[in-house]
Amino acid sequence: MALLKWTLCALLVAVTTLVLAGQLGLLGGRMPDDLGVKDGRLKPPSATENSVSSQAGLYPDHPMRAYAEIAPLPLQGDGPATLARLRQLLQDMPGVTIVEDGGDGYLYAQCTTRWMKFVDDLELWVDPVQQVVQVRSASRVGRKDFGVNRERVETLRAGLAALN
Repeated sequence: MALLKWTLCALLVAVTTLVLAGQLGLLGGRMPDDLGVKDGRLKPPSATENSVSSQAGLYPDHPMRAYAEIAPLPLQGDGPATLARLRQLLQDMPGVTIVEDGGDGYLYAQCTTRWMKFVDDLELWVDPVQQVVQVRSASRVGRKDFGVNRERVETLRAGLAALN
């Protein structure tokens, strides 16, 4: 019985420490310095199961290509109108901060979880050649995202469809 009490106390201390570390911003990771559009491409998917990318197919030998593949978002009207809709959807999502919203069809947002303060990087780019919104959403820390990035993109997709 004493062993069970010590184990529960240790577990409680560990969880409390982890939540406190998150609240202090120690689990947010650092912003990648290679985000943005380069040669018509967003950054490749992560090397672990913690990202999705509509351009994963451009990296056929990437070890996480199949896991990361997700369809691009459709245009709803033209590029600027679609980005305006996406911007509104993001502003309505808790924990989302739009960091870069250039007039060049690129939008970058940071998505922070409530308790642990993990930060995911979300990039949206209106691809003028494919006439879609290319998307990449990736966690900064951890080897798995438990589907959070895919769910975020699918929530945006559903939000765009609902505005039609």
